[in-house]
Amino acid sequence: MIVYHGSIEIVQNPDINHSYRPLDFGKGFYVTTVKEQAEKWAKRKADIFNKAYSIVNSYVMSEDMGDLLHKTFSEDLIEWIDFVCDCRAEGTEYLKYDVISGKVANDKVFRVVDMYHQGIWDRDRALKEIRIYETYDQIAFITQKSIDKLLKFDSYYEV
Repeated sequence: MIVYHGSIEIVQNPDINHSYRPLDFGKGFYVTTVKEQAEKWAKRKADIFNKAYSIVNSYVMSEDMGDLLHKTFSEDLIEWIDFVCDCRAEGTEYLKYDVISGKVANDKVFRVVDMYHQGIWDRDRALKEIRIYETYDQIAFITQKSIDKLLKFDSYYEV
């Protein structure tokens, strides 16, 4: 399977050390199966870091997880929202896994997570407010072992 990583640099040897903040599935190296999604992420990073260019890296991802611990979130958002809230609050539950995959929340996720985490909204209200991108996905490589076993750099292009 081909997966993509939006960046402002060519990443031939991905690692988990450059993850600077916890995202939906914690700190890790994130990829997607959706090329357009990676292009948007790359452009967003270029804007954030005031760069004139952005790069989409592509990798061949093995689907043979072997002994790796893989957490996949289904369409049920109840478990997903609790997990995302924990990760964004710098929780450590995600560290139980090598690879985590699932849907992507829209840009309102920060507000929803904050309101839910502070107890202002209950889970039902948070679930009503949260919106996911139906066609987007994300795969987070939490351990270097998972990157080394599953990802092989293929190519890159500028967007």
